[in-house]
Amino acid sequence: MRTNVLGTPLICCCRQPMTGFYRDGYCRTGPGDVGLHTVCVQVTAEFLRFSQLAGNDLSNPVPEFEFPGLQPGDRWCLCVTRWKEALDAGVAPAVCLSATHESALEWVDLADLKAHALDEPGEVIE
Repeated sequence: MRTNVLGTPLICCCRQPMTGFYRDGYCRTGPGDVGLHTVCVQVTAEFLRFSQLAGNDLSNPVPEFEFPGLQPGDRWCLCVTRWKEALDAGVAPAVCLSATHESALEWVDLADLKAHALDEPGEVIE
């Protein structure tokens, strides 16, 4: 059974657009996932600009990787190291804790994830 950062069963991050390294909607990782796509985020325009400037344009589609391109408000399984970079730069997108894989805790602190947590789409947990 897959577990999230809260120690409960991992829930689906998003299916529209279809996300996850395995394109099954879940932020889980395994062999071949060198990016560790384990953090379920809700992207913002500010984060998308940051990511583009950092060399990873998430706004434009890449059909060969089944990547539709993201728009502000979309949920996506983000690489944990990119989320940490965004955190350090002050532009970390909000996180759905129940859809973020427990292995993300090897790279980031639960307190930082909770500080950016979404309870429901658009609602930040205090």
